[in-house]
Amino acid sequence: MLNVLLYIILAIVGFFVFMQLFVWISGYLKKGRKIENVKGELGRKIQSGNRLLVYFYSPSCGACKAMTPVIDKMKKEFSDIFSVNLAKDMNTARVFGVMGTPATVIVSQGRIQKFVLGARSEKFLRDLIS
Repeated sequence: MLNVLLYIILAIVGFFVFMQLFVWISGYLKKGRKIENVKGELGRKIQSGNRLLVYFYSPSCGACKAMTPVIDKMKKEFSDIFSVNLAKDMNTARVFGVMGTPATVIVSQGRIQKFVLGARSEKFLRDLIS
């Protein structure tokens, strides 16, 4: 009985480790992806080659509810931060390869430089944009 319980616990821990690795690897593999066919102001900024921080969120996401006010505060300081609501703009999320929220993407020269999935601190975000 103890051995079965141990195997179940190891399987659960292994699953969570695998999921963390999957998220990290999928973000890493997006690095260098060319971003095209994005409409509006965000599309124009991407084409200009500027360094941008693009934040993807969903109104129903718990982690996004904590992170969105931080992004909104930073948008007042930096002109190159954009928020994309997945409930309203899923096409842009597809172009970037976003599979979950919150997701933060750094774009420079029309390509993904960094792709971060999950909630992050304001200090982390400031370090990304600068």
